[in-house]
Amino acid sequence: VQLVESGGGLVQPGGSLRLSCAASGFTFSNYVMKWYRQAPGKERELVAGGTSAGGSTNYADSVKGRFTISRDNAKNTVYLQMNSLKPEDTAVYYCNTKRWGMNYWGKGTLVTVSS
Repeated sequence: VQLVESGGGLVQPGGSLRLSCAASGFTFSNYVMKWYRQAPGKERELVAGGTSAGGSTNYADSVKGRFTISRDNAKNTVYLQMNSLKPEDTAVYYCNTKRWGMNYWGKGTLVTVSS
């Protein structure tokens, strides 16, 4: 299993970014994919999750209405569209899946929201 995040960077407050996570080594369409983040000095937290079929989704209260998780099963890729970014969204963002009870993580992509 390999997960590779991309799309992070420096953005001003109120701006937008789209993160991507390219997956390989497993049957992507069969598995739930999630996005987590970890800010400096804080624990990793769930940001968004979705079904394997791309149906229902769930979000942390802090990002509801601003972030959208989506997936393209043909491209084995999950996305996180982030709008109206705030300084408190600054963190390393990780994509995640769980297979046979084991969590798999990418190396993360850094998002910095600052003026």
